[in-house]
Amino acid sequence: MTRLEIILSALLSISIVLNIGLIVYVRTAILQLLSVSEELGDLQEMVNSFSDHLQSIYQLEMFYGDQTVKGLLEHALSFNEQLATFEYIYSLTEEEGESRTNDNEEEEADTEET
Repeated sequence: MTRLEIILSALLSISIVLNIGLIVYVRTAILQLLSVSEELGDLQEMVNSFSDHLQSIYQLEMFYGDQTVKGLLEHALSFNEQLATFEYIYSLTEEEGESRTNDNEEEEADTEET
């Protein structure tokens, strides 16, 4: 083997090792991103459920007009809106049909508030 062949073989070996390392790193990063995306989606569902439950409690005759419950409801809804800013992350793992269903539910909740 000539010196050029040895250098090219070494460079090829280094390139292969670096490419394999890069593939493993990218795969791990994507899996972590998808895991975070699923967790944020679950958190969004929990906040939606909490807001809906709190709104149903506020609409009960016993609690209607209660300022504490009203403040808690407003706080839950503002938290829900803030969490919606991360939709681009948790929508990575949602299927298209689920995303449309959630959008429709949010629009209905917005119209009920006004």
